Amino acid sequence: MATHTDGTNFPTAEKTNLNGNRASADFATADPHVAQRRPYDYGGNPLAHMATNDPSLSLPAFGGSFQPGLYRAPKSRLANPAPLGLSAFALTTFVLSLINLQTRGVTESNIVVGLALAYGGLVQLLAGMWEIAAGNTFGATALSSYGGFWIAFGFTLTPGFGIVTALGGAKAAHFNDSMGYFLMGWFIFTFILLLCTLRSTVAFFFLFFTLDMAFLLLAIGHLARNADGTLNISCIKGGGGFGMLAAFLAWYNALAGIADSTNSFFVIPVAHFPWSEKGRERRNKVDNSTARNDQSV
Repeated sequence: MATHTDGTNFPTAEKTNLNGNRASADFATADPHVAQRRPYDYGGNPLAHMATNDPSLSLPAFGGSFQPGLYRAPKSRLANPAPLGLSAFALTTFVLSLINLQTRGVTESNIVVGLALAYGGLVQLLAGMWEIAAGNTFGATALSSYGGFWIAFGFTLTPGFGIVTALGGAKAAHFNDSMGYFLMGWFIFTFILLLCTLRSTVAFFFLFFTLDMAFLLLAIGHLARNADGTLNISCIKGGGGFGMLAAFLAWYNALAGIADSTNSFFVIPVAHFPWSEKGRERRNKVDNSTARNDQSV
């Protein structure tokens, strides 16, 4: 137990470097104005619960920081941009998914243009750029790409670009096919990202799983049309349903990245898969505890 100069006792936490070696980090040497916590607080935010910028410290996967696997402690005091990008993605996806579900009979997606260009597009793209500064390759790739998706989607629906007009009327089938190709490409890209979350947290994985299913069903809805040339509404609504799930999961991960014991009465649980690094660490602790109990008998 370490003691600060003012007599306050702080715990000595264990850290794991990227080589798998364990050592102790005395939190008493940290900034006294920073709340002192263990880096692996239950279900908490590793970025918020850090009391040191030790570059040898290895943190587990965390959706709130858009990190799908073990990553080094942040070297700077820049704010975590992931919750901003996740929130921008979530709100824009939420509104479009309600329209895809034809909620209250709404079928026109023009209202999404402003959100797609400003919040889901520009703001999310900026969050992705800031992830580059934070050294998060996965977060930079995902947030920047989906920011580009929303900007492209907004441009497509903007009358001034004439995209819908040029492919409308007698060429409506061409527009639907083109939109289907567009969505299918994003399904493939999202599947690639999904593979990178298999060893992360449950909420992080299912965010990409539901988003991938949304892209797939929306693409099928545009490509596998009815005999009269209209969209396959069942697939469109199915895509809207998965889109709603993706939106709420994005908000969940964003909240996990924002809430900690300094600003909230609770922290958001972020369950790790059993085969993840964090799951293996917990199993090792249980095995070691069992072994010590057996030796003491």
